[in-house]
Amino acid sequence: MDVAATGSTTRATLADWAAGLGEYGLTPDDLPDGLVVADEDGRVICFNAAAARITALHPADVLGAPIERALPLEDLEGRRWWSLTDPYQGLAIRVGQPERNLLLPGGREVLVSARYVRTHPTGPVRRLVVALRGTEARRRTERSHAELIATVAHELRSPLTSVKGFTATLLAKWERFTDDQKKLMLETVDQDANRITRLIAELLDISRIDSGRLEVRRQPIDVAAMVLRHVESHVAAGQSRERFRIDVTQPLPALWADPDKIDQILGNLLENAVRHGEGQVTIELAPSFLSAPDKDRAEGTALTVSDEGPGIPEESMSRVFTRFWRGSKRGGTGLGLYIVKGIVEAHGGTIAVGRAPGGGAQFRFILPVGAPAFMA
Repeated sequence: MDVAATGSTTRATLADWAAGLGEYGLTPDDLPDGLVVADEDGRVICFNAAAARITALHPADVLGAPIERALPLEDLEGRRWWSLTDPYQGLAIRVGQPERNLLLPGGREVLVSARYVRTHPTGPVRRLVVALRGTEARRRTERSHAELIATVAHELRSPLTSVKGFTATLLAKWERFTDDQKKLMLETVDQDANRITRLIAELLDISRIDSGRLEVRRQPIDVAAMVLRHVESHVAAGQSRERFRIDVTQPLPALWADPDKIDQILGNLLENAVRHGEGQVTIELAPSFLSAPDKDRAEGTALTVSDEGPGIPEESMSRVFTRFWRGSKRGGTGLGLYIVKGIVEAHGGTIAVGRAPGGGAQFRFILPVGAPAFMA
């Protein structure tokens, strides 16, 4: 076959194919995934920019080459993928190959799927369309899932061991303990059971946030009263009342939100400020306004929780709302702030972390005002 003629035919075929995309204002290089197209003879007629980036191959070295030489793919057992799949001479009823992890020379991993384009069912393959994706995103997801499983296993082991130990001891030696001893052991079992319940609730929240299924049941709420209730709870648990300062700027706009979810946000932020911060914990509530010309119209309610502790290092602030971030002190699952961010965003709000005037950590979230759409 004449090389010059082959190159000319390849360019013409690619031009025709690209013109079809052009009807929609697209080119192959606009696609986010790698795209490789071979013609009816198995020669590459399209190799977009994403494919070049993923495979580290130059389009000039690939266009016009046989697909098995342009992309010498192997499966994880070292078998040549094109020989196994045989797109052009294999079964005529096949329409493609599902995505799978394959290897390029040098061990570079790539996710590959293929589509066989025929002019009519069981006819010869006229176009072989191959999609390529990098494995980095999948690996990050797999690592995240592995970390989540390890964290859950670790967090569950301690309370379950305690519950099992105390219940087994009580069942075996009930009559040997005094009422006070029995009460202490049962209270410990109750606390550990609550800890397990909270962890399961966190896992369910994460699942709903990641899948976009977190439901928000909006109703009018008095967020100032909710803040006061949380502060009173900390005072009843032994914290000094002087450690808390509540500053409310009136009038606050009407706020429609899910009271249980807002309770969850407030509980997490205040617990973090009390446990990890120092000095006074300041809770500020104020209207959040649009740009200066619209100062008479609030766009939301802003709530800020600040402490006077060591604060969060500048280099860590970008990771505060990610899974498993625990800061300098250990303890907890590191999932709370990730869930807080998911709840705030499910309400259409925003949340940010910064440094408080006293040097500690400062969390500020804004929830939009206004009734739900069905009330409009």
